[in-house]
Amino acid sequence: MLSNTNMSIKHHNISVKRTATYSTIGAINTAQTIWFVLHGYGMLAKYFIKKFEPIANDKTLIVAPDGLSKFYTQGFYGRVGATWMTKEDREEEITDYVNYLNQLYDHILSQNENQNVKINLLGFSQGGATVSRWVANGKVKFDNLILWASVFPDDMNFESLDASNTFVLYGDEDEFATNENVQKQKDLLAQSGIDFKMISFTGTHDIPKEVLLEERQKNNW
Repeated sequence: MLSNTNMSIKHHNISVKRTATYSTIGAINTAQTIWFVLHGYGMLAKYFIKKFEPIANDKTLIVAPDGLSKFYTQGFYGRVGATWMTKEDREEEITDYVNYLNQLYDHILSQNENQNVKINLLGFSQGGATVSRWVANGKVKFDNLILWASVFPDDMNFESLDASNTFVLYGDEDEFATNENVQKQKDLLAQSGIDFKMISFTGTHDIPKEVLLEERQKNNW
């Protein structure tokens, strides 16, 4: 006889070892400046990194990690994109990508020969929230934090940014940069007490080459 007892469904987590991918442009060992650039939702590092080709050379290294979760962006085949997290198992996914980025940071820095290497962390769109939570973890040393077409998450811990230069850039035609969102971010940053600079440029939800080159020189990135 079958039992009529209702069995409850339990949700479990288990940590596993997996392979992560990342792309680079420039020389790791001789770089005097290293950029860690985090892509937006639905992008891939090997394409996103091309936006930074104009600033890569023997003294400037660009490192672009891929989000851990990949998917077909349209239907069941074709173009592939990646995401850093979703609302499902949110805290576990944040922990996973923070651990991943910490390991990648250590891996890259262990190959660099300069003791005073400059570190720039840039997050674009969804990558902005990702890089923010990464630095909030407090295990990476960096010189500049750049949120491009992005904002800090509402649960951001600003204590780890008190000695850093923070930049928030947005295009004046960016569909996500509404007046309300921009003002909300300004208020949040003003209350945080950190050193920040809000920069508006002519453009959409993108990283224009000329803006990257100009702001890099102007802000000594």
